[in-house]
Amino acid sequence: MYGPRGLTARVLDVVLVVGGAVAASQVRFEELTASHFDAAFIAFAAAFALVLFPAFGIYESWRGRSMLRLTGQISLAWLVVQGCGLALMFALHRADLISRLWFVYWTGTTGGVLIVSRFVVHTVLARIRYAGMNLRQVAIVGCGAHADVVLRKLEASPASGFRASAIFNARPAVGVTKTAVPVFDDLTSFAAYVRAEGMQELWLALPLSEESTILRIVGEFCDELVNIRYMPDVSSVALFDSSMTDLIGVPAINLAASPLTHQARLKKEIFDRVFAAVALIMLTPLLIAIAIAVKLTSRGPVFFTQKRKGADGRVFKIYKFRTMRLHAEEKGVVKQATRNDSRITRLGAFLRRTSLDELPQFFNVLRGYMSVVGPRPHAIEHDELYQKIVSGYIHRYRIKPGITGWAQVNGYRGETGGLEKMQGRVEYDLYYLRNWSFALDMRIVI
Repeated sequence: MYGPRGLTARVLDVVLVVGGAVAASQVRFEELTASHFDAAFIAFAAAFALVLFPAFGIYESWRGRSMLRLTGQISLAWLVVQGCGLALMFALHRADLISRLWFVYWTGTTGGVLIVSRFVVHTVLARIRYAGMNLRQVAIVGCGAHADVVLRKLEASPASGFRASAIFNARPAVGVTKTAVPVFDDLTSFAAYVRAEGMQELWLALPLSEESTILRIVGEFCDELVNIRYMPDVSSVALFDSSMTDLIGVPAINLAASPLTHQARLKKEIFDRVFAAVALIMLTPLLIAIAIAVKLTSRGPVFFTQKRKGADGRVFKIYKFRTMRLHAEEKGVVKQATRNDSRITRLGAFLRRTSLDELPQFFNVLRGYMSVVGPRPHAIEHDELYQKIVSGYIHRYRIKPGITGWAQVNGYRGETGGLEKMQGRVEYDLYYLRNWSFALDMRIVI
């Protein structure tokens, strides 16, 4: 069953979906008649929203979490809802009743209003929490630099709704950074203070070696209604920001694995396939024109194909428009194109400069070998060279390669050049892996 807040949020979303459809009809046709929009389509969208929004975590508590990430979640969820509704209308042979322009207005208007409504609620709650209301008191158990980081982040996020109210120093000899929050060295006194103040949150900011302290704390509060959350310090052993996963029913912390959760990969996969399909449909005339131009201006095939490595090192064949004249290369050696390379055709130079030669890679995305956004794939020969001499290079294979990526929008595009340039590109790729979000993907796409 939903609580009052959850039920209110769901009802409000249905109202916004229906209201957005009516408003879009008013904008498109300047009058409201039954012929201008399909009531069944709107009903389907409202129903899909009620079913799919919870699956995307839209109604979960966002206390202490990023508004930017919530915006990405809502955008993706609403696009999936509209995609499902449109697919159902096609299946029922009623798609011809839909005004395309009305559908675009409806999708944009409702998506914007859904985001704005959350932003308003988020802003109101932030102001309330700044004023000292609607807070959750947090007791921190920790030691050393990791506990200091957690404390500082908590103090720097007053709108999150969490307030540090007590600290238990698990290693008195190490000490804690000076703070106005009460610090305890004795567990009995700390536990009594937590109970007396009625604190709801107990955060364990401890390294993996502090198992005995963790057991003592859990044993002390196991019979009380206190949320105990473990924030392990794995900075010395984790490649990426550690995340929790479930393997054969056993919780596991990822130290060196794909930094994207199964849910995140699913969202990325849905976006990739939908975006690639729409892009290919819209760009078909341009693709045909470029293909004809390539064929007429130089001898050889329209497409350049080459084997590249994808997620987990799986090999696939990448497609690009051919930009070079046919030429022979030494076996096992790939010579990169350089500025003023004589092998590049005049049309090829234009295609490279505008990145139009990359457009056929949307076929790779549609087939599931690539992503719209991710680390750019390199020739296998270059992979074998750089993974031996560039730190962290191999970890670019932990997700699907992309048509564009964080490195490319930061200036690392075209030929890889020397070792220093490749190291810089890899550092941007690893930053992307550590900080992935749907909002970051949208920023890169735009």
